[in-house]
Amino acid sequence: MDKKESPEKTMTLGSTGGTARDIGPYRLLQKIGEGGMGEVWVAEQHKPLHRRVALKLIKAGMDTRQVIARFESERQALAMMDHPAIAKVFDAGETSDGRPYFVMEYVQGIPITAYCDTNRLTTAERLELFRHICEGVQHAHQKAIIHRDLKPSNILIAIQDGVAVPKIIDFGVAKATAQSLTERTMYTELGMLIGTPEYMSPEQAEMTGQNVDTRTDVYSLGAILYELLVGALPFDPKELRRAGYDEVRRKIREEDPPKPSTRLSTMGDASTVQAQNRRTERPALLRQIRGDLDWITMKALEKDRTRRYGSPSDLAADIDRYLHHQPVLAGPPSDLYRARKFWQRHRVGVMASAALLALLVAFSVITRFQAVRISRERDRANEEARAKEQITDFLKQLFKVSDPSRARGETITAREILDEGVKKIDGTLADQPALRAELMSEMGEVHETLGLFVEAERLKRQTLSLRQQALGPGHLKTLADMRSLAALLDVRFGREEEAGKLLEEALAIARRTLGEDHDETLKIKGALANALSGQRRYSEAEVLFLDVIEKRKRLFGADKPATLVALSNLSGVYLAQDRYEDSVRLDAEILEMRRRTVGEDHPQTLESMNNLAACLIALERYEEARPILERAIVIGESVWGADHPQFGLLLHTRGELAAVEGDLKTAEAYLIRALGLYDERAYIAYRPLVLYQLAQVSARLGKAETALDFLARALTEGYEPSGSEPAFTDDPALASLRAHPRFQALASVAQSTGKK
Repeated sequence: MDKKESPEKTMTLGSTGGTARDIGPYRLLQKIGEGGMGEVWVAEQHKPLHRRVALKLIKAGMDTRQVIARFESERQALAMMDHPAIAKVFDAGETSDGRPYFVMEYVQGIPITAYCDTNRLTTAERLELFRHICEGVQHAHQKAIIHRDLKPSNILIAIQDGVAVPKIIDFGVAKATAQSLTERTMYTELGMLIGTPEYMSPEQAEMTGQNVDTRTDVYSLGAILYELLVGALPFDPKELRRAGYDEVRRKIREEDPPKPSTRLSTMGDASTVQAQNRRTERPALLRQIRGDLDWITMKALEKDRTRRYGSPSDLAADIDRYLHHQPVLAGPPSDLYRARKFWQRHRVGVMASAALLALLVAFSVITRFQAVRISRERDRANEEARAKEQITDFLKQLFKVSDPSRARGETITAREILDEGVKKIDGTLADQPALRAELMSEMGEVHETLGLFVEAERLKRQTLSLRQQALGPGHLKTLADMRSLAALLDVRFGREEEAGKLLEEALAIARRTLGEDHDETLKIKGALANALSGQRRYSEAEVLFLDVIEKRKRLFGADKPATLVALSNLSGVYLAQDRYEDSVRLDAEILEMRRRTVGEDHPQTLESMNNLAACLIALERYEEARPILERAIVIGESVWGADHPQFGLLLHTRGELAAVEGDLKTAEAYLIRALGLYDERAYIAYRPLVLYQLAQVSARLGKAETALDFLARALTEGYEPSGSEPAFTDDPALASLRAHPRFQALASVAQSTGKK
């Protein structure tokens, strides 16, 4: 017998010939996956372009009619889709021996569950990833493709430009809903389980193939969501594997898994590990999941597919509502529904034994309390829904003032619409205090957003009074209104002491009624720290901020908006104490996180850009500060408009930069613009400082009389040096004015009033 070459070296696989490692223009590098019918290889494409790809090839001897049909269906399913969350198909063909293959995007990633646990993603971060997956599955459904085997190993997380991107792969058991994928209809044998039992829908377990539709994938998504939340599956995989074929099908079709929070509460030490994997503690994780997330998950896992979410986009929308603290559409099943399901599962036994009636009676008694609670929740939800409907109707009527037929050719401004709204609230809702308070609160926020701070204060005080009367001082909404009013007084008007007293009262109530770790308690504590900082009580403010930051990082995550606000305010405390290096470090971190989470055109990102620039100026790092400020001004003008007080902060900092760089004309122009935006509406406390800085700039420009005018106005409006700033009589920038009689007179007045 002649010695033969190794099959690897002699067998030709490519349709155009080549060695065993070549298939057409693709060089096989490493096998990365293998199933019953095919292999997946990492390959290198060398023409017409060079890139790494994944090549899927039917195994030798497996090229039966059924396998080829399924293989072809997967290729065409992928080819029809174009979504960032779905792996792309680049090419297809067959080897010289007739084995089909196709080439797709090479996804360097790991299963979503492993990625989330390895990187210790919070519950909110996991839900954000999950939303993107739902969007990808929805895209497949819009192309009339059902995946039918969604599971973590078919959802890989790849890192692209530093961002985690989910990629759905393996459409090998996909089903076309509205069209055939191939000329040869995909072959599925009746009586063959299609999918993975742990993630398989009840209709798949029926094995008739008649009821499989897009809601099948919704069920699998529900199972994945369950695992992402608690680190366990709805059904124990070990029990499923031990059970017989028929028992597996029965469990999937008939048995309801425990709610995610219930499963977590029974996991013992494993639940602590899962909490740590989500950067929180076990009690906090239970609180996060219990309620809305329980309901969302169990609605996706409904046995009756008519009660599931109608589509992945509906599931994603409810997830989005949860993330934005809005009421979710999912809710707990009624007792009647649960009793009916119990009857369906046990109808033979019920009919055979009257003893089961006693069980149903007991079941009813046991759940009575729960029924009352659910009823109350439902009533509250209905009440909130009615209130929202009333608010919507009110706004519709309000905006009719801008109808051209009513306006008669006149331009109706936003201010006029708001004024009309306030009149309507005061005039037509006197007998509905709760609704009046809700609308008054919204109006207050809108006025503040538009820079109408005097009117905003009046509305917020009215709202607080209405809430206290209708809901009591300890209600969550009442406490939120106290905080909102105090923040307005502190930030917009510089009335720190008044704000501080209001916040101290609110904090005492919140600690008593809500607890130390409640979100509203932490918000109030942060607002109080801000007010203390404004009173130059920096040590007290720092202690409060550090406590808030530690709790927010532990409970919610380091990059959440509320955590970043607290970090930003702490940076302000450092800046006020001339701790510039600490402030720069914090502000740079905050800016990067805000750019990543909310985008560069968000008001909070612009605030961070301004804060960082101010710190860099203090450190004399002018070349770094200038592009940040100039970019912020361009974006800020488009976001707020040139007349908004918030825009004045950017102009003010830019003027300060120009002044220290010696560009006095530019400094003068920016500071005058900022001064025009700091008035009785907002930031009035900043006016004395800007006036003083204009006095300095004018003096350096040789405009003695102008400088003295600005200096007089600064002192009249309450200018006092802070921190390491010199008294104005010793200010080098004002040296040219010292011989002037008006300067001496101002110095005498300042000394007599304590303003040195």
